[in-house]
Amino acid sequence: MFNVRTDLAMEVRELYKERTKQEVEGVSVDVEEMGNVNITRVDIMNDYGAQVMGKAKGKYITLECKALRRADADLKDEVSQTLAKELKKLVVIKENPKILIVGLGNWNITPDALGPKVVSKVFVTRHLFKMYNKEGDKDLAEVSAISPGVMGTTGLETSEIIRGIVEKSKPDMVIAVDALASRKMERVNTTIQISTSGISPGSGVGNKRMALDKESLGIPVVAIGVPTVVDAATLTSDTIEMVINEFSNEAIVGSQFYNMLGELKEQEKYNLIREILEPYGANLVVTPKEVDEVIVNMAQIIANGINIAVHPSIDLKDVNRYLN
Repeated sequence: MFNVRTDLAMEVRELYKERTKQEVEGVSVDVEEMGNVNITRVDIMNDYGAQVMGKAKGKYITLECKALRRADADLKDEVSQTLAKELKKLVVIKENPKILIVGLGNWNITPDALGPKVVSKVFVTRHLFKMYNKEGDKDLAEVSAISPGVMGTTGLETSEIIRGIVEKSKPDMVIAVDALASRKMERVNTTIQISTSGISPGSGVGNKRMALDKESLGIPVVAIGVPTVVDAATLTSDTIEMVINEFSNEAIVGSQFYNMLGELKEQEKYNLIREILEPYGANLVVTPKEVDEVIVNMAQIIANGINIAVHPSIDLKDVNRYLN
């Protein structure tokens, strides 16, 4: 339905509401403010809602915190705890769960390295269970982790690699972490989306591969993603919008040019800019210059959230003291 590149369900819902002035039929939305974090829960409940949204049925939970780009230790801890709280609602509820963490992306490209960096910080325990021949533990879950790389370096579809691992290790669920794309610069590196519908590796840069979901793997898949990029058309559209807002206090208001720009809908501005840029190969994928530091921080936040959510007896004190 929409041509704007975004992986966030909340943004697709925003676009629909801006265009139609109503909510999507078959989609429920709940918004909550928890400390410094704004939480938007989008639940796509039927096939019609999925068709309109262009996303699979399931729950999409988005955590927003604009201060995350320059977060201090206390704020990172707060977001980790909020993430863990939301994630616990989606993790397989059973005694002694077996969980596979998958870090998607290319560790050689910083905006795409979120998944591999998260995997390097999660607390894996499967080898300990095997070493001591343990079937279960009241304090720890049986956790394994893999960063399978990308098809350009392995020659294999990521889903093929993960499917083989699932068949061999037989986890109860998969938690997949990947970089995403947003339609707004303000949400880049400040937003975390959790979804129950799985994920398509490479979707953040418009290179979708075979999906990792319950249908393809046979077990529940929870996806965690952070938008780390926008395309140039989106960035330019946002810039024009800011210029129009700035001009609202100037003498140019009321001029024919201003009125023309002001009457353009967001989708129309985006399409116009993209049509101008793409013939020159200029519709680039853009990321903020401080992305190196941000990816390290976001990886720590997500890893801490996962560690707290999946291991019954691990809390924030433990992850900060022993697991960093």
